[in-house]
Amino acid sequence: MARKSDNNKPFSAFAKSGFKKTIAVAMQEVADLYASDEIPWVIGYSGGKDSTAALQLVWRALETLPEQQRKKPVYVISTDTLVENPIVALWVSKSLEKMSAEASRQRLPLTAHRLTPPPGNTFWVNLIGRGYPAPRPKFRWCTERLKITPSTQFISSVVQKHGEAILVLGSRKAESTARARVMDRFEERRVRERLSPNGSLPNSFVYTPLEDWTNDDVWMYLMQVVNPWGYNNKDLLTMYQGATAGGECPLVVDTSTPSCGDSRFGCWVCTLVEKDKSMHAMIQNDEEKEWMLPLLELRNELDPPKTPDADRPLRDFRRMNGAVQLFNDRPIPGPYKQKVREDWLRKVLWSQRHIRENGPAEVRDIELITLEELDEIRRIWVVEKHEIEDSLPRVYEEATERPYPGGRLDDNLVMGATEMVLLRDLCGDDDLHFQLTRELLSIEKRHKSMLRRAGLFEALEQAFHRGFYDGEDDAVARARQRRDALDMAQERVFDETLPMVQEAPDLFDRDEVRR
Repeated sequence: MARKSDNNKPFSAFAKSGFKKTIAVAMQEVADLYASDEIPWVIGYSGGKDSTAALQLVWRALETLPEQQRKKPVYVISTDTLVENPIVALWVSKSLEKMSAEASRQRLPLTAHRLTPPPGNTFWVNLIGRGYPAPRPKFRWCTERLKITPSTQFISSVVQKHGEAILVLGSRKAESTARARVMDRFEERRVRERLSPNGSLPNSFVYTPLEDWTNDDVWMYLMQVVNPWGYNNKDLLTMYQGATAGGECPLVVDTSTPSCGDSRFGCWVCTLVEKDKSMHAMIQNDEEKEWMLPLLELRNELDPPKTPDADRPLRDFRRMNGAVQLFNDRPIPGPYKQKVREDWLRKVLWSQRHIRENGPAEVRDIELITLEELDEIRRIWVVEKHEIEDSLPRVYEEATERPYPGGRLDDNLVMGATEMVLLRDLCGDDDLHFQLTRELLSIEKRHKSMLRRAGLFEALEQAFHRGFYDGEDDAVARARQRRDALDMAQERVFDETLPMVQEAPDLFDRDEVRR
């Protein structure tokens, strides 16, 4: 745990030996650790103050080594979720470009890598394509897919190639009590000086050179030491200042002044926080950033109200596999409905168009959603959800007033607009009947060109399982009947087993029998 002074502020890491000597010792430690073995380093870089300070410290340490000792690779990785705050994403992207150019010029063994989730697993593909509801504390599906998996795969590839890897992070104990506890726990398991085992990746170690620094220590270092890859750290300070409510971001002025560490950057779509304070402050503090308003409005629309019904009207009463599950006699809502997913896509494209037409020059080519994501969403809608009217090109053209730039789908998977209107008219207001008929037509079209129609009967059975209900009320009534029948069967088994338990109690665990 980070030590506290009498006024309950963390002790500065520079208090004992002074700024220059402490930095010199830290750089020597980094240089010695780097030169002590052949294990490659992977530095996590987010563009924020902590990762910038950690990378800058490593870079400056490498500069002190003779060129013949700079042999093992240093990989700088930055994970772009594709829904990062656009200001931060632009900052990081340009920073990575400068890093690569400057490292090459200085003949440093450092390469920068921008990691992204695969097109089939991005935020919009999951939310708009598959219909996952916006993330919430009890269904936090985004972090693993968007952030953890890309970086884990990269680090694993380094370990596979070199046998081991050292992960350098800007984590600090002063960030929070929870972070301090985690770092203290791993510190107890250190296998070498300053190296802790990585709990999630075998054959990898974690090095945290800033672990005892305070927020103000980080800012002092960034302001006192010139950025080695050509970025201006004062611009980073300005970005933090713009994202802080009230516009104030002082350095070490007195013991009562807040630090910029309270400013957080992340995904602009994040619904795991109650309010996107950083984006709100950016817009409030700078009139030139009002082009971000559509993003803030869309993010707030994604965030369901904190009520029992919340976004229930937007979601199917069936789960993703078509099953109806009950909680307190009500169905647990499943994915977003088709019209809702189309509306989300339309709003994203509208926001993208607005920014391109009204934003500054540097964001005129912004992609809130990429063509690869659009193609994958289209495939999911048509192939997996059997929405064979293929509505994505129409939605795209309505929102952008431009032709859809994606390729064609297999004609065997799609039906024309005229046929779909006729089918809708025949089904009337019976939406479940329309969905079932459409899915059966989709299955037939997909299998008709196959030499062997493997899986046909299974696909037809699954379609009837999802859509044979008369409506939501009928589905809920049937789910209740199944639940009651299962409860009765379990009770009957228990009643039949109870006499045997009473006759030979030593042979049975009563609680286990009841379960």
